[in-house]
Amino acid sequence: RMAARRALKAVLVDLSGTLHVEDSAVPGAQEALKRQAPFIRFPLVVTIRFVTNTTKECKRDLLERLMKLGFDIAENEIFTSLTAARNLLEQRKVRPLLLVDDKALPDFTGMTTDDPNAVVVGLAPEHFHYEMMNRAFRLVLDGAPLIAIHKARYFKKKDGLALGPGPFVAGLEYATDTKATVVGKPEKTFFLEALRGTDCAPEEAVMIGDDCRDDVGGAQDAGMRGILVRTGKYRPADEDKINPAPYLTCENFPEAVEHILEHLL
Repeated sequence: RMAARRALKAVLVDLSGTLHVEDSAVPGAQEALKRQAPFIRFPLVVTIRFVTNTTKECKRDLLERLMKLGFDIAENEIFTSLTAARNLLEQRKVRPLLLVDDKALPDFTGMTTDDPNAVVVGLAPEHFHYEMMNRAFRLVLDGAPLIAIHKARYFKKKDGLALGPGPFVAGLEYATDTKATVVGKPEKTFFLEALRGTDCAPEEAVMIGDDCRDDVGGAQDAGMRGILVRTGKYRPADEDKINPAPYLTCENFPEAVEHILEHLL
């Protein structure tokens, strides 16, 4: 089935856990990205997009962090779940209660948040306390839509795995008997939105990430190929958790790039 696919036109790359863990780059990731550069940018045979569910910081801060780590990335190459969430809020014309990290708030600048009539949940450890969760609970109970920027179960920090926003979203869903609208990975719409303007069909794209369900499973459900890397949040046997299995499992991002250069271009 894979052999019959069209030539590769786009590579989507996850950030946290795939290229870096907090302020440490995955060994060799910067060099591997530069190896792709001639193919991706000169000439523009293949487009690259950095797609992330991170809600810990705004796009500007994220780009600054990546540049400090030595990654050659342009702002217009980054597509975040915060961007997707803002797009949805503007479409629905709602006033959100933003349960997101304060560092993510610049991506919502200009939005009206007084007297909220919608609840938006990202990764916000400082807001995940009883009073705030109860406020969100009451709003949803009164009919406010519950919007999850993503529902990741956990993510990788320097000191180990940490709870993602998913368990808190699930708690609100359970308490209110409501289903959240999810905007980030693994939603099909997120991957299709990331490809918008690339003149690329999902069958012509590959996704590289450390989250088997959200990165690889989501991309493959959208029609792409998915490459799972054994860095970041990866746990042994993760590749057995989705069906179909990942197109490929690699030790790390540099190995994934090697495969793309040798077999997909």
